[in-house]
Amino acid sequence: MNLSCIGSIRTNYSILSDTEKRIADYILKNPEQIIHRSINQLADELNVADSTVFRFCKRIGFKGYQALKISLASEVMGALKDIHEEIRQGDNVLTVSEKVFQSNIKTIEDTMHLLDQMTMDNAVEVLCQAKKIFFFGNGGSGIIAMDAYHKFIRTGLPVYASTDSHIQLMTASQMTPDDCAVFISHSGSTKDILLVLDIVKDTGASSIGITNFSKSPLSKKVDISLFTLSDETDYRSEALSSRIAQLTLIDALYVNIMMKQADKGQAALQKMRQAISLKRI
Repeated sequence: MNLSCIGSIRTNYSILSDTEKRIADYILKNPEQIIHRSINQLADELNVADSTVFRFCKRIGFKGYQALKISLASEVMGALKDIHEEIRQGDNVLTVSEKVFQSNIKTIEDTMHLLDQMTMDNAVEVLCQAKKIFFFGNGGSGIIAMDAYHKFIRTGLPVYASTDSHIQLMTASQMTPDDCAVFISHSGSTKDILLVLDIVKDTGASSIGITNFSKSPLSKKVDISLFTLSDETDYRSEALSSRIAQLTLIDALYVNIMMKQADKGQAALQKMRQAISLKRI
C-alpha cells in the first residue's frame, strides 16, 4: 500500500528541522507543482541543497524524492479526478471510446512527469552493460514482459522471458552477477514475482522493477525502481490502465538503449528485419 505523502508530512511535522519544515510547507501548499518538478528544481526554489530535500524524504518515510512524488501524485490525482474521464451508462460508443483514449493519454502523461533523469540513466546503463537480460511478469504483467522481450531482441543484447512461474524460478537460479532482471508488476506485491526476485538477489544479478506503488515489496527490494501512475474508473481497473504506461516506459528504455548501441544496435535490427522478410510473400 502507498504511504500517504501529505499524511506523513503532517504526522512527522513536529520532529522536522526548520529547513525541513520549509520543504514540508511548500509541498503542502503546492502539491500539483511538486509532481512536475525535479529534486534540483525544488532545491533551487527553496534555496537548499539537493541532499537536504533527499534527507527530508527519508525523514518522513520515503526511499527518496521519486518515491515521494509517486505517492503525492496518486493523492493529487485522486482528489482532482477529471470528471470527463468517467464513463456513464448513457454514453454512446464513440463517447466511451474517446474517454478510453483520453484516459490512456492521461496515464502516459502522468507517468512521464514521474520520470527521473538519474534513475533512467542508471537503468539504461545497467541494461546496456548486462551480459543477459531477463524479463519477469505474471498475468497481465506477463504479457508486458513478453512485449519487452519482443522489443529488446532488436537490440542485439541477449534477452529472455517466460510467463511460466516454474520456468521463471529455474531461469532466475541460473543468473550471474553480470546479468540483469527486469520485474514488471502493477501492484509490486505478487507472490510469484517476489519469489523470483529473492532468487535473483541471491545470484548477485542487478534488478529493475516497474510498478505503480513506491512502497511495494518489489520497489523496496530491487536495485532500481521505475514507476507508472494510473487511475481507476468504474469500468476499468488501475492494473488495466497501467499497461499502456508500462509499455511506453519499456519503449523509452528500448529507444535509449538503441541510441547507446549505435551501429551495433542498427546492425542487430537489420539482421532481424532480413530474417522476418523471409516470412513475407
